[in-house]
Amino acid sequence: MNITLKNGDVKEISGPLSVLELAQGISDGLARSLCAASVDGQVVDIRTQLSGDCAVTFYTFDDDEGKRAYRHTASHILAQAVKRLFPDTKLAIGPAIADGFYYDFDRETPFSQEDLEALDLEMKKITKEALAITRFTLPKGEAVAFMQDRGEPYKVELIEALPEGAEISFYTQGEFTDLCAGPHLANTKQVKAMKLTSVAGAYWHGDEKNKMLTRIYGTAFPKAADLDAHLAAIEEAKKRDHRKLGKELGLFALMDEGPGFPFFLPKGMVLKNTLIGYWREIHDREGYVEISTPMMLNRSLWETSGHWFHYKDNMYTTVIDDVDFAIKPMNCPGGLLVYKYRPRSYRDLPLRMGELGLVHRHEKSGQLHGLMRVRCFTQDDAHIFMTPEQITGEIKGVVRLIDEVYRLFGFRYHVELSTRPEDSMGSDEDWELATDGLRKALDELGLPYVVNEGDGAFYGPKIDFHLEDSLGRSWQCGTIQLDFQNPVRFDADYMGADGEKHRPIMIHRVVFGSIERFIGILIEHYAGKFPVWLAPVQAKVLPISDKHEAYAREVYGALRLAHIRSELDERSEKIGYKIREAQLEKVPYMVIIGAQEEEGRTLSVRDRDTGETTAYTLEDFIAKVQGETSEKR
Repeated sequence: MNITLKNGDVKEISGPLSVLELAQGISDGLARSLCAASVDGQVVDIRTQLSGDCAVTFYTFDDDEGKRAYRHTASHILAQAVKRLFPDTKLAIGPAIADGFYYDFDRETPFSQEDLEALDLEMKKITKEALAITRFTLPKGEAVAFMQDRGEPYKVELIEALPEGAEISFYTQGEFTDLCAGPHLANTKQVKAMKLTSVAGAYWHGDEKNKMLTRIYGTAFPKAADLDAHLAAIEEAKKRDHRKLGKELGLFALMDEGPGFPFFLPKGMVLKNTLIGYWREIHDREGYVEISTPMMLNRSLWETSGHWFHYKDNMYTTVIDDVDFAIKPMNCPGGLLVYKYRPRSYRDLPLRMGELGLVHRHEKSGQLHGLMRVRCFTQDDAHIFMTPEQITGEIKGVVRLIDEVYRLFGFRYHVELSTRPEDSMGSDEDWELATDGLRKALDELGLPYVVNEGDGAFYGPKIDFHLEDSLGRSWQCGTIQLDFQNPVRFDADYMGADGEKHRPIMIHRVVFGSIERFIGILIEHYAGKFPVWLAPVQAKVLPISDKHEAYAREVYGALRLAHIRSELDERSEKIGYKIREAQLEKVPYMVIIGAQEEEGRTLSVRDRDTGETTAYTLEDFIAKVQGETSEKR
């Protein structure tokens, strides 16, 4: 048989062999590092037998598929350790995730930090035992009986949910066997560096009506140095936690009276309004008009848009005058009503309408997380109505705008093209045309992207922008959705050059996504040290003693008149204490006023980031801050 490798080489093999054996025949080093593979495009276990012509790609830990297999194996090592130390614990599920793995357990007593430390030690013992990992399959009935005998009710439930005739696979390492589709490594000794990181609660199947299980998180790497670097990044992330910094810096509050509904404090409002001002500036430049639509609209609108049938579980509803109403979870239906309120001509298109709309979505309480996952947020929405000929140009314009914004904040990003989901509306032809329109725009821009099959909106495909912050974490923010469906459902049209009515094409797009969430990302990205143009307080005036308060007030007044966001600290505290407090508040500039400054009519300005103190005239300092603000350095 002929086996084609990723680099195009063709291996002639005389008889059947496994993927691992194929790798061993190429290189011992490849075989040692092999985690998984794909055969004719399908990810498989390294034990998979090859018996005919095929294309094979090998995956090591450097590949996403390899990482998943590696960390999935680590999750089984965790489960084996739990069963050894706490044998009455019931097993649920244990997948690999972006930065590691987790396993859900049902145990009467919650796991303590001491338990995690004991489990860490037991996991190291299991890897040193070098247990071979083997795979076997059973028919459904035998699989159910097998797990019933082992007293694993969650595994039984999973098996019973599988279709008749499905291949039900198990993996064994030593005395431990788990229901699993794989793939896995060949031996526990291949997992070199592991660490359990945290414990949390998790409902079975993610449904709050089900039992609360205990979820243990961990991570694994082939090298101890990589694990250490990852753990250091976790500690840094804790220091940057936007909930902690948001409280310390007086930006926002989360209160029991409104779970999932953040309260913005005065300094947080300065930050939010500065972002909104920037948003308005660039959208005005790009020819957008701004609208505002009602927060609550009646049921018939949401039935027309499809949200009532596809999204109702996430909507807050009420009854007014015996009519069902819903608080808007999205701005687009209101935008369509604005488009339709008067006749449109092809000369009006493209029509770019922006809206900073407050939307509400019913998120489960266990999923709420600071500003990152809330129940109400300001969506920096825009809806573009256009002719079919304008699709590519408009999408390219939005991509350039999003690129400009992310670069300003210092974010790298990658792009995903999400295609038609199962729960969708519209014809195959419309979906194909819409998807090709997005693909063509990305290709013409030369922008690399990956295809995310089946993850589009129910009304159209989309381009998602995943930005990367200063800690290397990925956040999905910007999105561009091409919609052929809602203009039809709302009977939107325009008069063409031929005097006939035509259907416009619609783009839904956001740049920040959620302004609240974007603020949370920025807090962690900058560790609260916002650039001068964004900082809620740009300068803090610090008189050394009350003798210099008159000049300090004069400086403070001049800064305020120059629209420099300033505070004056007139407390009877030592200057070192005032400086330390201003540094903790992450104010970019500390303006120190003493006898020398008052006599020379100058300022001593301490830089937050460098710690250096520089002498300025008042006029020069004002020009410096105004320049940094206007240029958004």
